[in-house]
Amino acid sequence: MKSIIAALLAIGLSATAVLALEAPTGPVVLTVTGKISNTNAGDAAQFDLAMLEKLKGRKGEMETPWTTGKVTFEGPLLREILAAVGATGTSLKVRALNDYAADVPAEDAKLDTMLATKLDGKPMSIRDKGPLMLVYPFDLNADLFNEKYFSRSVWQIKEIEVGQ
Repeated sequence: MKSIIAALLAIGLSATAVLALEAPTGPVVLTVTGKISNTNAGDAAQFDLAMLEKLKGRKGEMETPWTTGKVTFEGPLLREILAAVGATGTSLKVRALNDYAADVPAEDAKLDTMLATKLDGKPMSIRDKGPLMLVYPFDLNADLFNEKYFSRSVWQIKEIEVGQ
């Protein structure tokens, strides 16, 4: 098993994509469905906050249209979540608690897009656009600061459906 993991890591796959997806032990904050191969709840993959925080992530200080001044977002990289569930689709439907949904190309995960779990070091409450918010790396690429990416920046995320 170690040699298989080492070989897959050598070609750039995350260890989370190789190992079985554990079951959440805390409240489920994210459910991933659709074209995925790693599940832990029927045909779905469910994550609690602790599971998400184990994934490789990033922290970025940035300005957004939804915040005042520079704030720091922190959370797992979208590509790590997709790797953990064995996603094979090319499109994502990102759905919020109020059932608002945005279509996001899966290739946006290459942009260091994160599912923020923290805002200025504190867990994101529902009132503060949590528990999860899709945050593009506005701090790394000023070209992303436009309506196209703003419309994909869903907050209060509960589910991602992998399609096509």
